[in-house]
Amino acid sequence: MKATDAAYEILVQADKPLHYKEITERMLADGLWATKGKTPWATVVGRIREDMKRDGAQSRFRQTGPGIFALATAPDLFPGLGKQPSRPNRSVSTQSGSHMSFLDAAEHVLRGLQNGERLHYRDLTTRAIKDGLLHTVGTTPEATMAAQIGTEIRRREKRGETQRFVREDRGMVGLAKELPAGINEQIRKHNNEARGKLLKRVMAKTPDDFEELVKELLIAIGFEDVERTRIGPDGGVDVRGTLVVGDVVRIRMAVQAKRWKRTVSAPTVQQLRGSLDVHEQGLVITTGSFTAQARQEAERSGASPVGLMDGEQLAVLLAEHELGARRRQHHLITVESDEQVVQQ
Repeated sequence: MKATDAAYEILVQADKPLHYKEITERMLADGLWATKGKTPWATVVGRIREDMKRDGAQSRFRQTGPGIFALATAPDLFPGLGKQPSRPNRSVSTQSGSHMSFLDAAEHVLRGLQNGERLHYRDLTTRAIKDGLLHTVGTTPEATMAAQIGTEIRRREKRGETQRFVREDRGMVGLAKELPAGINEQIRKHNNEARGKLLKRVMAKTPDDFEELVKELLIAIGFEDVERTRIGPDGGVDVRGTLVVGDVVRIRMAVQAKRWKRTVSAPTVQQLRGSLDVHEQGLVITTGSFTAQARQEAERSGASPVGLMDGEQLAVLLAEHELGARRRQHHLITVESDEQVVQQ
């Protein structure tokens, strides 16, 4: 395995930034990479920096501090906004020709195991490929599997959703215990009602306060240099900021905030697009929804990109970043079966 591929897999497994010396130590300890050199860490940090310099925005790495590196991942906000050019890793089922994601394939493999058995993400990926559930042209499918499982766990935790997977130390992955149907439905219903109440509270804000809330949300999801353009009636662009992706990609965004109950139509998208500066992208955030024509206009080929965030997406992100809401964790006690007690 190449040094950069091994470093990438270590960062995926660690799920946090690491100093290049610790990355190197873990690579060697796990047998992912071997060298006869006397200063292996110097080779590793050199290869990582070469990767960042060569691939630029598409590099898998980013530097977060002196000698400290992390994975360069784009925030998952809404389709099409701030996405880095992706590496080939699409997966399809070779048995039926239908698409199957890494996560669905992982769930399928784990459900075939007995007694809630765990698998290392490498073994999980190998089984999925061997069973014909995955076909990928990527060079590191194991790292992709680990990264996607980690991302889903964090996203579901932030959004108050029930988990599909559990991840343990050293890359072991299993299925989360399913809650009883009644409890699961109660959680889902409660969270939906809470988001609905949150959106109603946002709707009751003044236009000025709503624009300030939008500014706070943009900062929370990774924007920098965020500033409101004016205070008063809507004039096209309400907030401007820079979406930063992995400390490498910087996308200048012009945002229009619509505290509306009604749907936003295509002319609003056209108005914002006409107000964009050179090299700037647009974003419309509304408490309402968008017409089909507005969505078509936002995706129109050859025009400046405009992202759309409706009220449902807005409420999810506000709750996720605890702006007007707070997540609480409760512990569920279950009694073990007689079979489990005997096994212990």
